[in-house]
Amino acid sequence: MSTVTSNVKELADSRVRVEVEVPLEELDRRIAQTARSMGKEMKMAGFRKGKIPAEVVIQRIGREAVVDETIRGSLGHWYSEAVDGARLAIVGQPEVELGELPAAGEPLVFSFEVGVRPVAKLGKYKGLKVERREAAAAPEAIDEQIEELRGKMASLEAVEEPATSGDFVVMNYVGSIDGEVFEGGEGTDQLIELGSGRLIPGFEEQLEGIAAGDERTVKLAFPEDYQAEELAGKDAEFAVTATEIRRRILPELNDQFANEAAGLETIAELREDLATRMIEADSDRAEEEFREAVLDAVADNAKISMPQPLVDARASELLDRMLHQLSQQGISREMYFQISGRTEEEMLGESAEAAQKSLRHEAALVAVIEAEDIQPGDGDILTALQGSAAQEQTTPEKLRDRLEKANRLDDLIEELSQRQALDLIVESAVATSPS
Repeated sequence: MSTVTSNVKELADSRVRVEVEVPLEELDRRIAQTARSMGKEMKMAGFRKGKIPAEVVIQRIGREAVVDETIRGSLGHWYSEAVDGARLAIVGQPEVELGELPAAGEPLVFSFEVGVRPVAKLGKYKGLKVERREAAAAPEAIDEQIEELRGKMASLEAVEEPATSGDFVVMNYVGSIDGEVFEGGEGTDQLIELGSGRLIPGFEEQLEGIAAGDERTVKLAFPEDYQAEELAGKDAEFAVTATEIRRRILPELNDQFANEAAGLETIAELREDLATRMIEADSDRAEEEFREAVLDAVADNAKISMPQPLVDARASELLDRMLHQLSQQGISREMYFQISGRTEEEMLGESAEAAQKSLRHEAALVAVIEAEDIQPGDGDILTALQGSAAQEQTTPEKLRDRLEKANRLDDLIEELSQRQALDLIVESAVATSPS
């Protein structure tokens, strides 16, 4: 249950202004909570550490400082409650106006402006004619799959010829800087693939043409951003001795290969099996493409205002979402921009088309939901929660109740509603052959 009250005023360009009031009871409760937290580290005569009453802390520190700290710690919570209570589908970050701190005995009042999902005025959305391609497995794609299988089953065999790109060199080496061998600069029986790009730039290229028993001096400079800072940017020499050259030998393309690769009798059966698998996978892709094309058509038939600031805000959301996912894989924001060679502004510009499409799709689906009065039933909700409930070792009913208490059930209901709306327009669409 929301602890704040809010009043929403619609503005131009898919924006709203929300006036929020935090009742005195809620504000005082939060202030006392903050005071007790601040008092845990205070020392006062007559009180045990961490046991100083809230009113004493407020008197000692000053009400204004405690209220300021309370608002800093609770404003995000109150903002979220106002958004949830008003059922706003926000886009982008809010512009918050706080004003004066409330005096004793007064509630807190603040306001914010934020972008919201645009409203669509539907055109025709049922029975649309939309192209749908047939799933296929091109012979060239089958050939690529077979070559991948051959690559996985390839063997490395020693050869007498000089090494070329794609060959493997077994080598011993000693690296030095100004005639002194540096730490980690020696190795024996190291296997490297020429052309793989895994070594310092210039190393692999200088080994092309080397044969077993040859000695060669490789000269190069470590990159300025090399991970070992003591070597970064420095010129080095490597005394290399090739002990063996190995070449990847692919298996012959015959019935024996088909048997060893997939347990099939002939190459013809292998190609047929690969084609079947590829068509099954492509069928799923074709279905997804068709569903998106139908939604595109519904959105194109609708009237949807799309202010540029709203598109920019959604583009920023999409970029932030991607960067957050990358951060969970250990790739920081700065690292990604460095690796990609693009700036944040360039990435936002590239995301603009996807941002506009996502906003148009959402607006169209919400309009269909309202036009068709789509309301997922309790059975739909419980079915959708089965997988998550099993993972959490609970029942769908208990998980539903937990989501409802946490004010998160509406998000699931909206997701299910949009899914059902998409199913409705897709099922009514007429698939046509590509022109």
